[in-house]
Amino acid sequence: MSEDVIAAVQEALGYQFANRALLEEALTHASFADARTESNERLEFLGDTVLGLVVCEELFHRFPHLLEGDLTKIKSTVVSRKTCAKIVQSLEIESYLVLGKGMQNHDKLPGSVAAAMLEAIVGAIYLDAGADDNGMAASRDFLLPLVNPMIERAAESGHHQNFKSVLQQYAQDRLETTPLYVLLDEQGPDHAKCFEVCVQLGAERYESCWGQSKKDAEQKAALNALTALGMVEEDDQGHIRIAFTEPVNGELPE
Repeated sequence: MSEDVIAAVQEALGYQFANRALLEEALTHASFADARTESNERLEFLGDTVLGLVVCEELFHRFPHLLEGDLTKIKSTVVSRKTCAKIVQSLEIESYLVLGKGMQNHDKLPGSVAAAMLEAIVGAIYLDAGADDNGMAASRDFLLPLVNPMIERAAESGHHQNFKSVLQQYAQDRLETTPLYVLLDEQGPDHAKCFEVCVQLGAERYESCWGQSKKDAEQKAALNALTALGMVEEDDQGHIRIAFTEPVNGELPE
């Protein structure tokens, strides 16, 4: 592999390898290698685990009030093959993967191959930096700027279906209470009823909402409560983001 290619890849990655052989291995597809053990497949195996750990650690610290199921949903999106392939495309390094003749016929690198390329590079960075705390630090430094925007998008999307979960965890951890969903009214025939629900936290009730099902009304009511608690941010496009805040002396805001 030429010095120019190594230099170009390192510049794109923002990482300089002490052991250039690791980068060369990460850029060698099984279709080109004389033996599969000489391809990037072993580094892919390692990098997949490192990627998952970096993302899980980031989610654990960034979203202290999300439950395990919600964290898993975000993680699954962020470490998916589709997401990894998009990262490789954004780095513009697809053309540097060394392929066998049979694979060179593709106009575009298959997504699964691009994703494996990223995981192999992560594995190579981890080993190059020391395969210990230094390796994890280098892996985080490389990955987090790439995955953080995707974490934000996945989290925002997930919140639209999990306002009740977020409110419950927040209320139990920070306010030492549990949200109570109060059915205020229901209208319409049995086959097409609408329900009005509000959230009660302690002695405080929040703005009610109507929904075509009790579950729908409860989700909307939970969003109203989160908004009143100052935990909701909305951008110009109407995208909602949960911003966790501390209660004042353990009390609800007035």
